Amino acid sequence: MKLSIGTVRPCTVPTPKCVTAAVKPITQTPKSAKLGKRWMEYQGARNWEGLLDPLDDNLRDEILRYGHFVGATYNAFDFDPSSPTYANCRFPKHSLFHRCGLPGTGYRVTKNLHATSGIKLPRWISKAPNWVSNQTSWIGYVAVCQDEEEIARLGRRDVVVAYRGTATCHEWLENLRTTLTHLPNVGLDGRTEAEPQPEPMVARGFLSLFTSGTAERRSLREEVRDEIGRLLQSYGDEPLSLTITGHSLGAALATLTAYDITTTFRNAPLVTVISFGAPRVGNRGFRCHVEKCGSKVLRIVNSDDLVTKVPGFVIDEDEDDDVSSKCKGQDKDAINVAGLPSWLQRHVENTLCQTQWVYADVGRELRVSSRDSPYLTGPTTNLATSHELDTYLHLVNGFLSSKCPFRKTAKKMFGRRGAEKASVLR
Repeated sequence: MKLSIGTVRPCTVPTPKCVTAAVKPITQTPKSAKLGKRWMEYQGARNWEGLLDPLDDNLRDEILRYGHFVGATYNAFDFDPSSPTYANCRFPKHSLFHRCGLPGTGYRVTKNLHATSGIKLPRWISKAPNWVSNQTSWIGYVAVCQDEEEIARLGRRDVVVAYRGTATCHEWLENLRTTLTHLPNVGLDGRTEAEPQPEPMVARGFLSLFTSGTAERRSLREEVRDEIGRLLQSYGDEPLSLTITGHSLGAALATLTAYDITTTFRNAPLVTVISFGAPRVGNRGFRCHVEKCGSKVLRIVNSDDLVTKVPGFVIDEDEDDDVSSKCKGQDKDAINVAGLPSWLQRHVENTLCQTQWVYADVGRELRVSSRDSPYLTGPTTNLATSHELDTYLHLVNGFLSSKCPFRKTAKKMFGRRGAEKASVLR
């Protein structure tokens, strides 16, 4: 999502003109180093231990590579409300990457994905302009690595699911539905029913976009399940990874997708989420289920990005605590609700299982900050800029470690993107 302050802005809906102006071209990064047998480590098999601070150069390249896949979802989306293909993909699958400035990925798009809002609007809304009444829109794609050299470099065949952020009126309305709702039972093996409390709950609006469908269009969840099932049948006998990536709303949908895949397919390969600017998705029970089912989640978070701090309160827990003890409800003394006075914090703790506003962040976090970049200063540094996907890629490209947060060589990234982009962010 490339709009104002991002996915969960509660006050206004930007005009399509704002959206179009915010979309900027991206270019492919040079080929990265060979990952070889360490590919599972870079996909999070060990929760990225020793790779985040300082940031490993190979992991940096992989994060940027997946960020460019997300960028393609913005560049391929038709933001023009006067267009007959509004809210659809502008390019055919076979040329999508080339048309989006990513000719050398080695991947081929195999499936277009669509999200449908479950909000029931008045009947008269059908007479409104298309950009208001459109209920279903193109949200991203599934792509498979087909290039033998790239497969050899990666150490496996990789499947990418990439999602854009919020763009349509219905999606903005869904973003406002932030109370937690029970996660439907999913999967073939009954793991959801067998798990102890707390019960997993997720944001109502995100779940609606993931599970809603119409007579003409199946739900996003069904589209992904069908395509992943087909690909597992085709490539399941070789080293395979599923990488789900997204920005803003797309990051939230990526987390839901990872959970659904690992609970639907008994022998799913390693499932990894690389998210940029993700809002909070669910409660502690949801986080525990995601982690127990084996999904690996790496959240790229800009400290200056408001979207990553909403919705609801957040549980701030010691990352060194044992995950299993957290999920069994044995960590009450370690729970802190960020930013609350002690008396209110105790009240929230006492009602933790009942409240619909207590969220928990999922996975490992790579935290960057716009304030650390010498190129993100002045009047252009605002809430909108902090949430931009381009800003996230710039900050990841420049980040070294918590002690030395930015490297001057990050300026080279803008050199590749063109003088116009560089002048905007200086």
